[in-house]
Amino acid sequence: MDSRLGAHASRIQRVGQTLPFSDERHLQAHQWLVDEAYVLDAQDYERWLELLTDDIHYLMPVRVTTARGAGYDCAPGMAHFDENKYSLNRRVARFQTEHAWTEDPPSRLRHYVTNVRTFATDDPDHLVVDSAVLLYRSRGDVREPAVISAGREDLLRRTADVGQWRLARRTILVDDAVLRTQNLAIFL
Repeated sequence: MDSRLGAHASRIQRVGQTLPFSDERHLQAHQWLVDEAYVLDAQDYERWLELLTDDIHYLMPVRVTTARGAGYDCAPGMAHFDENKYSLNRRVARFQTEHAWTEDPPSRLRHYVTNVRTFATDDPDHLVVDSAVLLYRSRGDVREPAVISAGREDLLRRTADVGQWRLARRTILVDDAVLRTQNLAIFL
């Protein structure tokens, strides 16, 4: 998908087969995803921003239902999220104002991360990580809870300054063409 905000993003791709589950890099990537899920569940978005690289591209294309031979399953040029570090920072800053009425009272969130597969790249400081995520979101006492199922492809980068993994790119492919949630004041 063409993206003005993602034009700066890393183009590094996976190479070879999935890493074995016993590989130290896979264990580190899996641990990173679990830790990130806990940060998102706690809605500690300031801490979450620290887990991102400065050149992050966070993308969730709009899924469409098309015939098998159409050659696409995402609406060309359309996305629910197409963000960089600046826009993610602005969203997080807005959550902390009185204008964030869509999250007052805040949702109760639970991210379930599974089916983690890790791939090496041509650069040893990058990993491509596929995962499935299920978000359960409850808000208030009268609305039905929302469930969002998606697949994600992440690019993790080991930063030179602290040697920690950071999220450099995330593409989220939701499993529904119509999202059954009242808003998208969330991160997947």
